[in-house]
Amino acid sequence: MSKAVQVTTATFEEQVILSEQPVIVDFYADWCGPCKMLSPVLEQLALEHTDVKIAKVNVDEEPALAERYRVRGIPYVAMFRNGKVAEQVVGYKPKAALEADLGLNGAAKPVTPA
Repeated sequence: MSKAVQVTTATFEEQVILSEQPVIVDFYADWCGPCKMLSPVLEQLALEHTDVKIAKVNVDEEPALAERYRVRGIPYVAMFRNGKVAEQVVGYKPKAALEADLGLNGAAKPVTPA
């Protein structure tokens, strides 16, 4: 999959929670500079990791989703596996660091207590 799917409160469950494949959700805002820098990185991840779906949530348009997932800073990227947040990253990171933090580099990421 090479194109990110715009997700709303109405479509979040279907597109993310019930997805059979892992989903990277990018919580962003149009005015956010680091969010704009992250967008091409996520597009590159989508091209290289075709087994992963990319979804985007505009926090200004979907504040309920941002609140549900306790988004306190953007960009906030969450990897959903089996309907639950498995990994999360706050702020801009280069591609290699983002891949490692989201568990996309082939190695299992250690589980840290919440």
